[in-house]
Amino acid sequence: MRKINQRVFERIEDIIWKIGSQEILKPELVQVLPKVDLHQHIDGCLRPETIVELANKYSIELPTNSHVELREHIQRGAQRGSLPLYLEGFAYTTSVMQTKEALYRVAYEVLEDNAKDGVIYTELRFAPVLHIDKGLTLEEVVEATLAGLEAAGKDFNISWGLIICSMRHREDSLKMAKLAVKFRTKGVVGFDLAGGEAGNPAKEHIEAFNYCKKSNFNITIHAGEAFGVDSIWQALQLCGTHRIGHGTRLTDDMKIVNRKVEEIGYIAGYVLDHRIPLEVCLSSNVQTGAAESLENHPFFYFWKMNFRVFLNTDNRLMSATSMTKEFLIGINMFKLTLKDLEKLTINAMKSAFINYNQRKYLIYNLIKPGYKKIRERLLGE
Repeated sequence: MRKINQRVFERIEDIIWKIGSQEILKPELVQVLPKVDLHQHIDGCLRPETIVELANKYSIELPTNSHVELREHIQRGAQRGSLPLYLEGFAYTTSVMQTKEALYRVAYEVLEDNAKDGVIYTELRFAPVLHIDKGLTLEEVVEATLAGLEAAGKDFNISWGLIICSMRHREDSLKMAKLAVKFRTKGVVGFDLAGGEAGNPAKEHIEAFNYCKKSNFNITIHAGEAFGVDSIWQALQLCGTHRIGHGTRLTDDMKIVNRKVEEIGYIAGYVLDHRIPLEVCLSSNVQTGAAESLENHPFFYFWKMNFRVFLNTDNRLMSATSMTKEFLIGINMFKLTLKDLEKLTINAMKSAFINYNQRKYLIYNLIKPGYKKIRERLLGE
């Protein structure tokens, strides 16, 4: 684990002197708060400028050669209340991520953008099978991506881990699990199952999850985003997941009256009691239809009931978001305080797939000191 760069604290100090004690959770301050993002797809976070440049370089056709118009096109398409429609934009991003050079560049830039947003640790995920159209091997795809992350991690002093995704509609999940485990000493920290849930149950990929379990490897699964609570049950009890990606439909296992949880079922109770982390993505959940609105997002109940929950971006480009924006949504919609944001960040760091000593180091040497500095200077605590 690299030692923490003092520039992180200097950014906080700079902002403290620029704002007053009133309304301290202004965007400028929120941006420099230490943050952790565990659910973020690399191919959902490209800079539009990079997409256009790479498309021109590799003679790939786009709907427009204007990066401004391309951004608008992708983000407009993502906000149609449907996961399949939301995913259409990935055709543009993955099309330009088919060479070692492109994969390196994209990984580097995504990590750089995270660092600028105050993220001190992130787990980025992607499906290598989506990047072999031009002849790269799966190993070459992973190696190029890891190289970009490694370089950016050093240049911007940000810690990271890579998660390998398998796709629900494919039959090569065991191969992807073995690929993930193969690179565990190089920066790959987990295995994920992504893609449309309906008609593609997680139980069809048991071999892959059994391989991960036998290898003592980390598992996270997209579940309860576009399908009901049974999808979450399968992820937990059949596949042995350590975290739940999204999990918005967990509220189907709760009796809620007048925005108060009156009863909790056995599946939701299991998640709560066993502290199963919930990777919540506020913006994208509304855009894909997983949540009906920000005001009525299940996060409200997860937070009130003290689930191990935290906020994530999912896809910075498609959802037009960042961790700063997700925090600001939490502040505006759910009245989150500075202490709440600290707790969410620690929840995430505790749930990360790096080892215990690394998690502990980041919590006690960066997250807690960063928030303490702000409380002392602005709140007099």
